[in-house]
Amino acid sequence: MAQVELLQVLAEHSPARIGDLAARQRLATSTVSGLIGQMITSGLVARAVDPADRRASAVTLTEAGQAQLDAWARAHEHRLDTALGALDEADRSAVHDALPALFRLAEQLDDTMTQA
Repeated sequence: MAQVELLQVLAEHSPARIGDLAARQRLATSTVSGLIGQMITSGLVARAVDPADRRASAVTLTEAGQAQLDAWARAHEHRLDTALGALDEADRSAVHDALPALFRLAEQLDDTMTQA
């Protein structure tokens, strides 16, 4: 799951330094570095010299990484569709009615994360 989250961040904020990824995900730099190493080996991301600071490196999402992220998203959507389809109409309606509040909650959480 941590790799999926890193791929999601890189899809939105690429290229990124490992330290920035670690701060954004609230993980230790060594943890993110290890995950990035595994993802480089798998071809999901690439590391190159940071054009803004030639002493540092930046990580980018590869085409294979984007394809993997897209596949995970499709699988997740399928699981959600299947689960929602198993609910009765009253429960599906309750979930539908709760979505605007859940989106506002997610925005508040995102705002809190960027302010921290």
